[in-house]
Amino acid sequence: MTDRLRFGVFHAPFHLPMGQNPHLALKRDIEFVQHLDRFGFDEAWIGEHHSCGAELIADPMTFIANVAPKTTSIKLGTGVVSLPYHNPLWIADQFVLLDHLTEGRAMLGLGPGALTTDARMIGLDPLGLRDALEEDVDVLMRLLHGEKVTITTDRYTLQDAMCEVLPYSDFEWAVAAIASPTGPRIAGKWGGGLLSVGATLSALAPDGVDTLALHWNVMEEVSAQNGHVADRKDWRLVGPMHVAETREKAREQVKHGIDAWFDYIQDVQAAAHFAVAGRTTEERTDFIINSGVGVIGTPDDAIEQISKLQAQSAGGFGAYLLMTHEWANWHDTIRSHELMAEQVFPAFQGSTEALRYSAQWAMDSRAGLAEAQLKSVQNAVDKHAAEQKARA
Repeated sequence: MTDRLRFGVFHAPFHLPMGQNPHLALKRDIEFVQHLDRFGFDEAWIGEHHSCGAELIADPMTFIANVAPKTTSIKLGTGVVSLPYHNPLWIADQFVLLDHLTEGRAMLGLGPGALTTDARMIGLDPLGLRDALEEDVDVLMRLLHGEKVTITTDRYTLQDAMCEVLPYSDFEWAVAAIASPTGPRIAGKWGGGLLSVGATLSALAPDGVDTLALHWNVMEEVSAQNGHVADRKDWRLVGPMHVAETREKAREQVKHGIDAWFDYIQDVQAAAHFAVAGRTTEERTDFIINSGVGVIGTPDDAIEQISKLQAQSAGGFGAYLLMTHEWANWHDTIRSHELMAEQVFPAFQGSTEALRYSAQWAMDSRAGLAEAQLKSVQNAVDKHAAEQKARA
């Protein structure tokens, strides 16, 4: 089992119901990350999307450069850059710049692109995106390691290409994995981390157990083949949650937007591997809870879900990332994340163990210490009375 479990968010973001003012929604994204920073979240991963009308951040690196000076300690990752959409040289240069500007707080997340409509707009066949990702990560890693690269593909040509500035830090990077083994294959080959976006969203596989096994088995196998040791602290699992003080309150709060989210996943977004079920609000809420896809309940329910995933992962993982959504309104969404920080984090980080020990030690010692304190007070009273009598 890994030691301190880290917590973060995987922020697409889903701005639903549709029709929101996009400018205000983006400003809310910035404020949201500031709240996470204040609550003590370890990291936030920001998505890249260009279509479908709900996921509004087109360039996560621009967003990170904007929000980094407005936060203090939270690490900020591209979650993810859809690498086949870009020339790897420009992504290498842009991330190196971001690494310098954030002084090492930036993380690089890579993936093939989740929205097939994005690929269609630039003439890419979705069937070839995963092969393209493997090819492009090879090029990108060589560039980030200071190599000079010459290569011709059907999407770009590089001639003696190199980064003129090297990275500021030994930054963290990871590859997204949803259903296929492509992500762990790439991460294992180059010694990166793994973002298991499909950890709980596998099509009705109970709690994503099949996906977890697939991801980590491939990760360990390919890492060993390439001289790396797969480290579970670099494995991040992603899943949706909304918590409140009671289960009834949580169910009531998600009525605000859970139908819009389900409608988007089922009818708009062309990502069939995100299989969700239900057509009424009650059916959809029950599906999230009963299938193990996520949590709509209390902090205790969140603790139980994460503990279950730890057991199924057969060795643990390094971070749990909340897949953000707008199931609840703004106030209740912020409160949900605050409750996670207040009550769920300590269960996996040991931050309250010393407090509990101290309280129990005081309780066990109370009777004897209280008696001694009373005796000390009485001794002082008697001493004072004796002195007064002597002076008289």
